[in-house]
Amino acid sequence: MSKLKIPVHTVHSGILQENAIMLGDKYVRKLRIPVHGPLQLAFGSFRQDVTVIPVPKSDNLRVSEGLARRAGWDSRNLLNMSYVPGTRTIRLGPLIGVLVSREYPDHPDRLFGPITLFCRELTNACHAQGAFVCFFTPEALETSGSGIVGWIYEGGWKRRKLPVPDVINNRVTSRKAENKPSVQQFLAEVKSRYGTHFFNEKFLDKTEVFEALRQDPALQRYLPESHALSGFPLIKRMCAHYPVVFLKPVRGSLGKGILRISREEGGSYRLQTTTPLGTRTISYPSLAKLFRAVAPKMRTTRYQIQQGLSLIEVGRRPVDFRALVQKNGTGKWGVTSIVARTAGNNHFVSNLARGGSLSTVKEAVSKSNLPAGTRDNATLQLTKASLAIARGIEAYIPAHFGELGIDLAMDQSGRVWLLEVNSKPSKNDNTPLNADQKIRPSVKQMIQYCRYLANL
Repeated sequence: MSKLKIPVHTVHSGILQENAIMLGDKYVRKLRIPVHGPLQLAFGSFRQDVTVIPVPKSDNLRVSEGLARRAGWDSRNLLNMSYVPGTRTIRLGPLIGVLVSREYPDHPDRLFGPITLFCRELTNACHAQGAFVCFFTPEALETSGSGIVGWIYEGGWKRRKLPVPDVINNRVTSRKAENKPSVQQFLAEVKSRYGTHFFNEKFLDKTEVFEALRQDPALQRYLPESHALSGFPLIKRMCAHYPVVFLKPVRGSLGKGILRISREEGGSYRLQTTTPLGTRTISYPSLAKLFRAVAPKMRTTRYQIQQGLSLIEVGRRPVDFRALVQKNGTGKWGVTSIVARTAGNNHFVSNLARGGSLSTVKEAVSKSNLPAGTRDNATLQLTKASLAIARGIEAYIPAHFGELGIDLAMDQSGRVWLLEVNSKPSKNDNTPLNADQKIRPSVKQMIQYCRYLANL
């Protein structure tokens, strides 16, 4: 099946009927499109029976205003086009949908809150690659029937009725919104009715990830001892084995709610908690008293208990790494970026929301207390681990993922460890350090994967 990119223009409906399209004859020849008999024009779930009128020396596809309106187009677009002989279908697109958490129509400069600039960037990248992108919220699915009511950017944000996309990327950051019956019903229906591809379709929780990856002997080397917290006996056993343990909310993010427990001389225990202003430290004469102090948290929040690690440090501040791993234009996992994150002063977590700072892997490693002989292959080891973990997630968790944020640590012997996996990686945390680029590699890669899924 041949593919090419073509300008799509609209003409007045009085000149061209909705069941006819005008196409440059060089495209007709190149794609071997028959000009006799009816064909089908497809864009997302939109279908229209058409006949093709070849136009000499034309370098575009022309459709009527009425057809363009029903497809959700403006007057001009640049779209990929292919012809499928078996079904006599001319396909345009792909139409990519991004499911976002919320919209703020009264604030067009921040229509989608903190990810608005990402949405603009994705729109620009789609224009360059011949794709069409729209953005919609879970609320748009409840009344839209066979299509969606979403937003496109064309000189400004415009609300539009659109077909069901070929591919949907789930950027919803609320588990409650993601699990709404209307959302789950819509997704199940479009997958079965239209063959829509939906990726990053669910949140991951920490315990689920570690239990899944533990099934693969080759991945166990990256896994610190980790368990769903069941009560005091487990804390007691873990603290007997390790000088430091962490309690992490199973569904937490941005370093919120993490507890660090460490043994002190004389049998006492130190509890450190994260706050926006720094680390709060309290000492307890026994582990039992420490547990009684934190037990109320366990009634409302599920925790994972994890072996503490001796992370490499820069200036006595711990360093970890965030790898963005994405599917590429051939459907294979690749590492798009790895950045080092150094904890802020008075913090034991490295998240940017807790005062952490970004640097390149090479810069962080060169300034760290990692032995000189193990520094040169740090990036290679992190890359190898990231790819192995992404493949493990795909193999052992029954869901479709197209990108993963994988948090890794390196201990002072150079061994790589997994901290957690995020199926909704922040577009801010993964900004490459050469911020002058207008369209980030991560955005280009996402579109390449969408095009692979849609075969356009």
